[in-house]
Amino acid sequence: MAGTGQIHSNTMRTRGQTISAALAIGAATLMAPIIGGLATRRSVGTWYRQELELPAWNPPSWVFGPVWTTLYILMGLAAFLVWMRLADRAGRPLDRSMKLPLGLYASQLALNALWPVLFFGLRSPGTAMVGIVLLLATICATAWSFWRVRASAGLLLLPYLGWTLFAAALNAAIWWLNR
Repeated sequence: MAGTGQIHSNTMRTRGQTISAALAIGAATLMAPIIGGLATRRSVGTWYRQELELPAWNPPSWVFGPVWTTLYILMGLAAFLVWMRLADRAGRPLDRSMKLPLGLYASQLALNALWPVLFFGLRSPGTAMVGIVLLLATICATAWSFWRVRASAGLLLLPYLGWTLFAAALNAAIWWLNR
């Protein structure tokens, strides 16, 4: 019976760690749009829509919310799938194999949060262009590292990569039109 209790204890600890990881990944993923939203809120209706020359293919404002919501859900799910694959079922702390993919994930979240600060907060499309190029490189590295751990997790980041490529083209067009 003592052995059964030990297995049950490890299983409970693993479930607790899984829930904690899901909450931590969710909270970390939510920080990027919160920071970005704070930077964007003041400039979108005034500076962005009224003062900048925008390309004809600039999407309407209502598109961004649903697209980014979907992308953040996919990003969080991808990170959780990677964590699940790499998590040590015995409950040991984060090991080396987890540090690169999850570290890249954290880096791309930070760059994702930085871009609206550069573009909308500082009102600097040129500086934001540098930020989005770094973001694209980090998304590629994250998707590749996720793919190596679990192919589906890497694939879940492809819509994010595609949208960010579109955002980079939009950023470049806005910079060019307003230089």
